[in-house]
Amino acid sequence: MQRKLQYQGIDCAIVLQSKALFYYTGTAQNAHLIVPSQGDPLLLVKKDFGRAREETDLQNVRQLESIKKLPDIVNDHCRTPARIGLEMDVLPAKNYLYYQRLFDGAELVDVSGLIRAQRIVKSVAEVNIIRESAARQLEVYRQIPDILREGMAEIELAAEVEAKARKLGHYGITPLRGFNLAIFYGHIMSGENGAVPSSFEGPTGGKGLGPAMPQSAGLRKIRAHEPVIVDYTGCYNGYIVDMTRVYSIGSLPETLVKAHRVAVDIQDMIAEKARPGMSCEKLYFQALDYAEKAGLKRYFLGYNYTLPFVGHGVGLELNELPLLARGYDQPLVDSSVIAIEPKFLFPGQGAVGIENTFLVTEHGLEKLTASNDEIIVI
Repeated sequence: MQRKLQYQGIDCAIVLQSKALFYYTGTAQNAHLIVPSQGDPLLLVKKDFGRAREETDLQNVRQLESIKKLPDIVNDHCRTPARIGLEMDVLPAKNYLYYQRLFDGAELVDVSGLIRAQRIVKSVAEVNIIRESAARQLEVYRQIPDILREGMAEIELAAEVEAKARKLGHYGITPLRGFNLAIFYGHIMSGENGAVPSSFEGPTGGKGLGPAMPQSAGLRKIRAHEPVIVDYTGCYNGYIVDMTRVYSIGSLPETLVKAHRVAVDIQDMIAEKARPGMSCEKLYFQALDYAEKAGLKRYFLGYNYTLPFVGHGVGLELNELPLLARGYDQPLVDSSVIAIEPKFLFPGQGAVGIENTFLVTEHGLEKLTASNDEIIVI
């Protein structure tokens, strides 16, 4: 991070967002991480100092007694910085304006892109945690056929699946980066609810329990011969995997079976072509071409609306970089972790498709959530 600050001519960065704090320090307590372009970082903790001191490996940790003292501390530690970096993609405007007044005379610049780009490459330790998250999530999905039954409400299925996940250590929330982005464990939808659109920036939405939270499971009763799509995240030890499987009680209509097969083929095509150095945007457009040749483009990644991505990075947050997306013409890099999610939505019938989490290696993609990708018929 310090090398990037030096390259961009930024004298110091102040890191505030909890996931970034955890990434750099090992603690997510309420704190300011002061990172000078040269020299040792300084962690200023508001609450709780004792826990932060115990959890972090940083040596320079102090109690921040008053936010009003921050400018003097930063000026002393960073030699009166002229350019200060902040995470402007997540920092509320009210906070930004306050820091602007605190550091009157300094130029405040955005370092959120720097931080997000750095987190693309996962360390060996991070990959090992993600592997463990995948193993626990696979155990949750293995139990779904024993839970799912005709006549139960979507919300009942969600509650039972979530209970299994919680017992295995799921955090109970899925961190997302951005304004007005919220998700619980993910989406569970049955029948026509699987194709109900929502504000959520993903292929599926679901009706939910009402307009206040218009996504995921609702009160609809699950019936035989319809798709039940479970698109849930595993969030264990801070790191996320993303996974989707389709279940049905009895067989599904042939239209849905064909579309699901195409979705799996698209996933496998991307997995075959994806290598370090491959354009992320090109992979997205190849997925669109495949869906069009199969005669299913109208239903791909939405109905009469095509989501601009077919895959995304995962890590401490669900929507990390890289993106397999229109407009993201960046190369895949070794040791990044991505979720690939080709899905089809059919109004009045539901959604089918697949999602798995992969590790990018120099030899190609390694599927971390490796289990049966086909429709699981009960």
